[in-house]
Parts: sequence; structure tokens; C-alpha cells
Amino acid sequence: MAKPEHEFFPVTDVDYTLCPGDDPKIKERILAADPESRVATRILRYEPGADSTPNGVQVHDFWEEVYILEGSFTDLELGKTFTAGMYACRPPGMRHGPWRSDEGVTTFEVRYRVQ
Repeated sequence: MAKPEHEFFPVTDVDYTLCPGDDPKIKERILAADPESRVATRILRYEPGADSTPNGVQVHDFWEEVYILEGSFTDLELGKTFTAGMYACRPPGMRHGPWRSDEGVTTFEVRYRVQ
């Protein structure tokens, strides 16, 4: 299975939902997803003060590309803060997080697998 076909639509038509971990300050807006392979395109939002420490360091078995639309957050393991306009491309197995955002952050993310 693959992500579904979508023509342009307002992303505001898609509600934010809680991310895994159930922190009410960390939500995602899933724009397209393939439930079989667990890849997705989403907008991720951390409200001010959000902290993903309970989720620990993340390691995925898929590619993940992330662009920060607004705000900033800090990778607590690296001790580095990343801001609006910055981009990351993470291959499978790359460690990242946990994250904290004092001001809040919104990212656009694309996850996929390479055959």
C-alpha cells in the first residue's frame, strides 16, 4: 500500500491529534499516511513548554525529512537548538531527540521508505 492520492486541499481541514506518548502539548496533523508501512507526511506542533523526554531518543526504520516552519526546539541529547528555516534529512537508524521547545515549534515532515 502507499500514501493516498490527494489533490490540493486546505491543511486546516485536517485536525491535530495527539502524538504517540499522549503529551497534550505535542500534536500532529497527518496529511497523508500509509498505515501498512507506518510512513506519513505531517505537520508536527510542539506548544510552548512541550518536552518529549518521556519518549526518549527516537530511532526510525524509515527516512525522515523535517523542515522547521516556525519557532524552535532543542535536541536535548545534542544540546543544540534548531530554528525556523532549518532542515534535516535523517536516514533509517539516525538517533534524534528527545526535544524541548520553550517558545513552541511547527515542522513539516515527510517519512518514506526506499525500496
